[in-house]
Amino acid sequence: MDLQDQLKKLFPDHELSDSKGKSVHSDNNIWLQDDPIICKYEKRKGKPITILEGYHGADKDFKMLTKELKTKLSVGGSFKGDKIIIQGDYRDKIMAILEEKGFNVKRVGG
Repeated sequence: MDLQDQLKKLFPDHELSDSKGKSVHSDNNIWLQDDPIICKYEKRKGKPITILEGYHGADKDFKMLTKELKTKLSVGGSFKGDKIIIQGDYRDKIMAILEEKGFNVKRVGG
């Protein structure tokens, strides 16, 4: 049993954080940030898409978040240039999922 396990037993409600003060989500170690993630809606070639941007963590974490969102919503999407692009208008559902994980989310646009 290492030190982390002992601390978890002593303080089960404590949230892990790194040396910079940013907190780490304990379920899948995604870095949480203080700045909100921007969730916006656009139409490209007549089709609706939802764009998430403004994440300042590791690309690996953002890609993992992309995959999780796509599987939970059962939709297509991609990770390109520090943005998550999800096919369809799923702003409300995505914001609920991200807030449940502990992210601050800001809705932009109508």
